[in-house]
Amino acid sequence: MANMAQAIRMALHHGEKHQNLQNIFGEDVGPPLGGVFTVTQGLKTAWNTPLDERGIIGTAIGLSLTGSRCVAEVQFSDYIFNSIDLIKQAGMMCWLSQGRYTLPMVLMTPVGGGVHGSIYHSHSFDSWATRFPGWKVVMPSTPLKAYGLMISAISDPNPVLYLIPKALLRQKGEEKIPGEPQDEGELKSMIDAPLQNRENWKPKWPDLQEYKIEIGKAQVVEAGSDLTLVSYGRTLHLCREVTKKLKKENISIELIDMLSLYPYDWALIKKSIQKTKKIVFVNEDTEVTNFGEHLAYRTSKECFYDLFAPPKVIAGKNIPGVGLHPHFEENTLPSFKRIEEEVRQLLQAQP
Repeated sequence: MANMAQAIRMALHHGEKHQNLQNIFGEDVGPPLGGVFTVTQGLKTAWNTPLDERGIIGTAIGLSLTGSRCVAEVQFSDYIFNSIDLIKQAGMMCWLSQGRYTLPMVLMTPVGGGVHGSIYHSHSFDSWATRFPGWKVVMPSTPLKAYGLMISAISDPNPVLYLIPKALLRQKGEEKIPGEPQDEGELKSMIDAPLQNRENWKPKWPDLQEYKIEIGKAQVVEAGSDLTLVSYGRTLHLCREVTKKLKKENISIELIDMLSLYPYDWALIKKSIQKTKKIVFVNEDTEVTNFGEHLAYRTSKECFYDLFAPPKVIAGKNIPGVGLHPHFEENTLPSFKRIEEEVRQLLQAQP
């Protein structure tokens, strides 16, 4: 099975071949490296930029204004904050021009912890991302979902923030990418560059098929009736493990993968709340002004009389950074243990 880095790479190749994707660029994105996580390895339209996030995003805006589809990468989301004004301008472009200009651009960046990257390579961007009107925001949790979301993002006429959970980039999927060869080793030999002598290497792409996941739609990963657990990206897998453990005790958890942070599938979430009466939102961004707080507020506002207990948000601690030592990271970001404890606590609440 392909891992997430391979899945995104194959989706970008599909974009080059079938979706008129003309430019893929960022720091070390071009040959021979193909990105720090090898997400752009072997792609014919990939090229390197200076180490300048404002320049990267500004170039993407300029290309998109001419109608040229592009995918720009900021190497780590920790370094995107010097470009907030440009991100805001990109989101306003269609509105300001009364629909005359759209920006068919994808801005992808790795986010989150789980790799012991310390204070400069562990932070999240999802709460910030959802505050930029005019942008669509997605975050995959599996290779197949990464493939489907990227193909949809490339096709979209609006600017799309594609947030990549860096801890999942080497994680293999449970479902094959459409067109992926049956043998895992064969795929690796086709699209992964050798560690040495890369200069003359060229990939042999499989016959990839179109597969889209609609932006704005969530997925029920596990149906349940006792409590709703909503997450995305890396923390979705922690929630899934908690769900599996509790299932052995005949506790039925409904697990939802948001996939799209904006627009988000409120209809699906609301339907689940009305069924289970209890809900927990989980993500690893800091807990103050967290995106999950917005979802909890909307839950209280629209589903107050459906609830058996107040909605709960499990998020990263509100401290200046994620520490390097594994104990610091584990006690800063949501963990399996913390999610399990808080879910069990909410399950005990009585109406």
